[in-house]
Amino acid sequence: MKSKQNLRFMNPSRLTLLLAAFALSGAFAAEIPAPAPAVDPAATSTEEIRRTAMAFVAAFHKGDVKALAGFWTPDGDYTDLGGRLLKGRDAIQDDFAHLFSQNKGLTLRIEVGSLRFPTPDTAIEDGVTSVMSPTAATPNRARYTNFLVKRDGKWLLASVREANYIPPNHQDHLRPLEWMIGEWKDQTTNGHTAHVVFEWSPDLNFILSVRVMRVEGTFLDNGTQRIGWDPSAKLIRSWNFEPDGGFGDSTWSADTDGRWIVKANSVLRSGHKASMTTVVTRVDPDTITFQVIDQKADGKPLPDSATITMKRVN
Repeated sequence: MKSKQNLRFMNPSRLTLLLAAFALSGAFAAEIPAPAPAVDPAATSTEEIRRTAMAFVAAFHKGDVKALAGFWTPDGDYTDLGGRLLKGRDAIQDDFAHLFSQNKGLTLRIEVGSLRFPTPDTAIEDGVTSVMSPTAATPNRARYTNFLVKRDGKWLLASVREANYIPPNHQDHLRPLEWMIGEWKDQTTNGHTAHVVFEWSPDLNFILSVRVMRVEGTFLDNGTQRIGWDPSAKLIRSWNFEPDGGFGDSTWSADTDGRWIVKANSVLRSGHKASMTTVVTRVDPDTITFQVIDQKADGKPLPDSATITMKRVN
């Protein structure tokens, strides 16, 4: 008998995705509501698949491997993350039997991303499955794509494909700013050197920046920034935090000349409020300039700043 630590080796998530073949919202309800009157063929098929899912989940919880294999077509197949192919009901049944013999008390969750019907008798489902073991701290997750066919009035799995689960993020929305990733510096007129470093956050949902000022060989904190995507307003937004306790937020937009216009509102340490617009220009892959314009402190205009040039360090 293998130890409980072998759950990862057993890769139960690859089999939990099989449960998603018929999973739709509400698949785990205590009882199945009476089907609503069909408004179109797709709605009828969706309801049929949802009701079949209840039977599938019940069979899984009972450990009924024969019933589970019966949800596939006789020649149905499944390919796991490692590229292992299970072909036919017998192979799938044996795999379920092995899973249940090595792992007890598994629970699952299914997140359906989409369900579409290429023809009245075929369906394609995409989503994410999660399996939790009583001995595991985190669920084992996988993405899946299932191809279903309707035969003799029943929806059956014809093919299942598994893929690595990648948590959703907003990286694609921030790619227009990806050119900033790296370290930049400028030589100020008083001999001090300003540095700013941009990098992706570990979850790829934000671009993080750290600003420092080098004075006589010592690096002084000059603030941090977090740039992200605002899904409500559909724009890039950033949040700034200053070393003296001041803070602010900004919105980013590109103009017709390819410059980035950053409109900011800040609360200073003193409690006074400030606003400004920073114009960021990418001169070439290793050179940028920025200038602060339209500055106001408590509503009173301030002069525009000089144009600052920064060079890429790496």
